[in-house]
Amino acid sequence: MTVSRTPVLPVAHAEWIKIKSLRSSLVSLLTVFLATVAITALVFATVGGVESSDDAGAEPLFGAFYALNFGQVAAISFGTTALSSEYTSGALRISLAAVPRRGLFYGAKVAVVGGLALLAGLLTGFGTFLTGQAFLGDDAIGLGHPGAVRACVGGGIYLALMALLAAGLTAVLRSGVAVLSILIPFTLIVSFVVGDMDSGVAAFLPDRAGQQVLHEAPTGSLGPWAGLAVLAAWSVAALLAGWWAVRRRDA
Repeated sequence: MTVSRTPVLPVAHAEWIKIKSLRSSLVSLLTVFLATVAITALVFATVGGVESSDDAGAEPLFGAFYALNFGQVAAISFGTTALSSEYTSGALRISLAAVPRRGLFYGAKVAVVGGLALLAGLLTGFGTFLTGQAFLGDDAIGLGHPGAVRACVGGGIYLALMALLAAGLTAVLRSGVAVLSILIPFTLIVSFVVGDMDSGVAAFLPDRAGQQVLHEAPTGSLGPWAGLAVLAAWSVAALLAGWWAVRRRDA
């Protein structure tokens, strides 16, 4: 008996077409870059130079990525909408009719979401850093500054992992509203509440751990790449849970 197999690349291409055709997903993806760079330009053009000169304890590298706090909201929205679109108006049944192998369908969607988020994240990481420094004159640091390139690359990976975390949770909960209601307050409020806690459970929260890569000299129990690995573990756990949900639940 011959088992029909759906080629991987056409499935991935179909998922790219879905994302490109879905306005909310495409806008969220573009906003990752546009909002982060725009907020960076606004902040550094107005108060960036004054803060860097007045605050002797400021960390110029980490401060360069201040607007990433807003970019991650767009990344979360992108990962969420890319998956939640499958759970409206019976879209998932249509997708599975075209690609009966659920693992292939889910894997292709996750790969496309992750790839696009990584590309947007890397452009955002370097774009944000260079845009901010352009306003600082003599106080500016360049890509040759210790940890600068690592922070730019790590920032891009951070945004991609946050998008994948959101995608995995959306596959589990089957509700974009629920995921956004959990993740956005979590990243914007919880991290503010825990403040400068660099040890204990707080250090292993997804966003707290992942943002260690943005520091020139991270403090606490996690280094820059170890922190990013903790975030990656959160994202992988969410994606595996999403894979289980797609395979086991009715469409």
